[in-house]
Amino acid sequence: VQLVESGGGSVQAGGSLRLSCEFSGYGSYHYCLAWFRQAPGKEREGVASVEDDGSSTYADSVKGRFTISQDNAKNTLYLQMNSLKPEDTAMYYCAAAPMRICRVESGRPVSTDFDYWGQGTQVTVS
Repeated sequence: VQLVESGGGSVQAGGSLRLSCEFSGYGSYHYCLAWFRQAPGKEREGVASVEDDGSSTYADSVKGRFTISQDNAKNTLYLQMNSLKPEDTAMYYCAAAPMRICRVESGRPVSTDFDYWGQGTQVTVS
């Protein structure tokens, strides 16, 4: 499975960005797809996850501002980020776990479940 993120950049507080993650190589298996982020000096944290049927979960810190979605026809995962805050500044990673149901803790996907990761895309909010 390969994952390639794009769409990061610099934006002012209150602005929006949409991250994309093209995935390939997983065949017909079921996967949980997710976004994680890691800010300098901090641990990686789960942001949002989505299952095959579109069911999604979010960390409390982004709920109502971020939307995760997938376009299976395009093999692409998205993260629409609105009302961005400086504390959203981080490297954002998409990830895939070979499981039908996403395991979450307090709304956050659990990083140890994920076998496949993209290279990351930087988001900076000032």
